[in-house]
Amino acid sequence: MRLNICKRIAALTMALGVLFTSVTAQAETLPYESYNYTYWEDIVYTPAPYEPDYVVAGRDLEFNGEPIGAFNSPQDICSDSEGTLYLADTGNNRIIVMDSKMNGVLNVITGFDNAGAEDSFKQPSGVAVSESGELYIADSQNRRIVVLFPDGTLDRIVDNPQAEVLEDGFVFVPLKVTVDYANRIYCIAQNMFEGIMVFETNGEFTGFFGTINVEITLWERFWRKLATRAQRAKSQLFIPTEFTGIDIDPDGFVYASNITSDGVQGVRRLNPRGQDVIQKGTNENLGGDLNIDGSTDYSGPSQFVDVVYRGNGIYSCLDRKRGRIFTYDHEGNLLYIFGGLGTQTGTFRLPVAIENVNGDIVVLDATNASVTYFKETEYGRLINQAVSLRYDGDEAQAVALWQRVLTLDENNELANTGIGKAYLTAGDYENAMKYLKLGMARDYYSVAYKRYRNNALTESANVVFTVIIAVIVLIIVLRKLLKNGYIRIGKRKEGGNA
Repeated sequence: MRLNICKRIAALTMALGVLFTSVTAQAETLPYESYNYTYWEDIVYTPAPYEPDYVVAGRDLEFNGEPIGAFNSPQDICSDSEGTLYLADTGNNRIIVMDSKMNGVLNVITGFDNAGAEDSFKQPSGVAVSESGELYIADSQNRRIVVLFPDGTLDRIVDNPQAEVLEDGFVFVPLKVTVDYANRIYCIAQNMFEGIMVFETNGEFTGFFGTINVEITLWERFWRKLATRAQRAKSQLFIPTEFTGIDIDPDGFVYASNITSDGVQGVRRLNPRGQDVIQKGTNENLGGDLNIDGSTDYSGPSQFVDVVYRGNGIYSCLDRKRGRIFTYDHEGNLLYIFGGLGTQTGTFRLPVAIENVNGDIVVLDATNASVTYFKETEYGRLINQAVSLRYDGDEAQAVALWQRVLTLDENNELANTGIGKAYLTAGDYENAMKYLKLGMARDYYSVAYKRYRNNALTESANVVFTVIIAVIVLIIVLRKLLKNGYIRIGKRKEGGNA
């Protein structure tokens, strides 16, 4: 008996040793730390959800047997449903088309035929592709959006928007662009604080979308009342924040990133009416790193420069401040964080764009003029699949995946919450409370506790009522028996002749 126990302890020790060794080795080989935050907003280090696979630069690529040359300050990258990548090589005034693994160049677009004349790009800074394969290019310094058919021929040009809401002398400089299922164009333009510009299929400008309203505190209002004109002129202007990146999901909801001074919300999910309907999670923070004021390692809040929707409610935001990728689910829960600044593979100098390619992630670095391809690890795959199942309402199927996540990261609050929610759905409130407590999911724990208490009270009440009814029935029966003389109470009188 003791020998078996000793063997089990030894086996467990060896398993933990192997796990610790693998995690340590992974931490030593990767150029960045992967982490998350607890309910109390403390950093907890995790296995890497993604790891760098390779880096591709323009000098590594050829088209028709000829080198295409180095990228020059590239600013955007996107992919279609097949994984084909389109890169805006801004400084070289061209669009590079690559396969999903960036092994080969499929096309180099430097111009197009425009009414019989050869036309070209001038610092194209944004690129998007529609469901039908049309290519939308924010041709910035030509002050237009160019739409090309899949074969590279010109479809139409959107330029010189006209509307009463636009100021006199407005100069249209498109920076980022995306397109929805109805081929409506959403454009982030330079110095356009009113919101995202929207163009119909025919190119007509129809208005602004998703304006970010700036809230002024009571103190700021009071101070501005007392300040002189010169003081007010020197103070910070209370103008809406510009958007920095944009993407769209299959349902037509627009995801837009922006840079904030407080680091609370760096991304929005805009419905067709332009209203922000994003969920913010327990801590109501969608701004990247937390506790920025209390750490000497941080120098201000994260700055989200781009966002990509990855399916099943999952989206990732790119932080140019520290070169990190923050990934959230549809409920606003922070799933994982990875990446960093530096010169090693997997780090960046100036990250500007992020894209999803068949579950993997690519990040464009403007200063390094390169694209880094990150592949999904087992840890990242388990979380992504579990969240996807939960998004589809299949909590029970996600339990096995969350349990495997806990073998890799025993402190993962989201995994404990996922298991707890599955037990809650199944009606096992006692186990639900156990896991929801570990996951610090207070709202769901309250629901589980309330249902557990109600069940306990119901069961207790059933027992009490059953006993009461049994006693009442017994009393009635006894009274009838006594009344009919079948049962007599008292001693029998003895007497008679001797």
